[in-house]
Amino acid sequence: MSKKICGVAALMGLCALSLALLNCGSSSSRPSGLLYVLTQGLNSNGLGNNVSSFSINLNSGALSLINSNASTCPTAATEQNPLPCGAPLQIVLNPTDSAAFVLNQGVPCLVQGTQCVPDSSTPIAPSIYPYTVNSDGSFSSPGTGVNWACISPNGTACSAYAPPCSVGCYYPDTATAMTLDSTGQFLFVIDEGQYPFPSSCPLPAAAAQTATDATNFIGCPSISVFSVSSTTLTFVSQSTTYQSPLFLSKTPSALSAITFTPPGSSNAEELLFVTDNYDLCTISCAVPSKPVDNALSIYAVSSTGTLSEQPNSPYAIAAPDPISVIAVNTNQVGENSGGVFAFVGNQAASAGSLNPFQLCTVQNSNCSQQDVTENLLVPVTCAPQTSCSVSAGSNPIEMVVDPTNSFLYSIAELSNQIFAFRINTTTGTLAALSPNPNLPTGSEPVSLAMHPTVNDTGQFLFVSNSDSDNLSVFSVSTITGAMSSPLTVIAPATPSGLAVH
Repeated sequence: MSKKICGVAALMGLCALSLALLNCGSSSSRPSGLLYVLTQGLNSNGLGNNVSSFSINLNSGALSLINSNASTCPTAATEQNPLPCGAPLQIVLNPTDSAAFVLNQGVPCLVQGTQCVPDSSTPIAPSIYPYTVNSDGSFSSPGTGVNWACISPNGTACSAYAPPCSVGCYYPDTATAMTLDSTGQFLFVIDEGQYPFPSSCPLPAAAAQTATDATNFIGCPSISVFSVSSTTLTFVSQSTTYQSPLFLSKTPSALSAITFTPPGSSNAEELLFVTDNYDLCTISCAVPSKPVDNALSIYAVSSTGTLSEQPNSPYAIAAPDPISVIAVNTNQVGENSGGVFAFVGNQAASAGSLNPFQLCTVQNSNCSQQDVTENLLVPVTCAPQTSCSVSAGSNPIEMVVDPTNSFLYSIAELSNQIFAFRINTTTGTLAALSPNPNLPTGSEPVSLAMHPTVNDTGQFLFVSNSDSDNLSVFSVSTITGAMSSPLTVIAPATPSGLAVH
């Protein structure tokens, strides 16, 4: 990040112009709102491989670029190699806004026999880099990262564990998404595995128990968990006998974590919801199995970060190709009038939908007493045996909810739209808002973030548009949830993940 400018007469004019962006004096003050934007591309707006910082005018939502100097990779980007750690996908802030984490997708390869055919140049393993958020909102240099281990074609470990992989080694998987839990204790990452899919992936979710298992599970989809302490990430092994993530037989596409206290209990529980859009057993499992394509899996998270799939998981989803999920607890503190709901975004042939599900913790119109006893996840139904899915444009890639869990917003990547819905906090149904149920964004929106209410005067939605190199800003009513006053702000090249401070 650029240094603060203070005390030099020749730069006082610049300092005055920058007063609303970065303070020109004590480092204890900072802009009232900050938006962080990952950038991937290389064009006239600049290189990718960085985090751009924007100040937020909390009266209007207007954005002002501060700088784009925080790198998403310790290796400097060049025109010849603008993404030395692979494409940065997501950025998350911890609950105190004192630390940030960036997920780099890496550069995967297609495995043909024992040969790795890269998508572009030398394959690069996925990685996560931590940052300290300074008092003025700027980022430190990338800290010690977590890098996926490179492997050789015969499955043995390579000596190179940091990207890029050494000659003869590669990493066949692709990191897809990550999320922090509400307390900032654990960071969860899903990996979609390689293609073609190995036939040796475990039928149920399992961790490698031996070195042989580890070799057999190479290239299988997985979930990794990291415990978080400040900017330090520590891998949580899912096996008591071998350092291992949780390997899957299904390709994960999205994830969402939620912590809640079940009715009648004083103990909080944490669950991880993961959408699965392909079951490897449909083509390649060595042992016959009933495949469950298009599914939602639920994992209990222990106090130490180990995962255990719930007894009735995975749950089939009627709509094809789930690509996004968000879990929401609408119960007010001390009340049981709401529920725990999961909303799944699905991509059909030409139009997508959002599909609500309820975790049965109380008996109501969605859940029978037996459903509650078995702690089932059930589709929310409208009228007799009718799905409550709602239209959400083409490729509803990401969702957010407002701080009251009353309104849900979704972006449609291929139809360039943002949709707004009211959540029925008792039944979990979604109702499109009026008069503007959806508004246009820029081209190919890929991420969105919400800045929460400020003294009940309003809040703002920010959308990164990867193909038009800009950001869309929408004002949101804290009472009705309605979107209005869209703004368009030029962004550095190919913006991707967003986070607000």
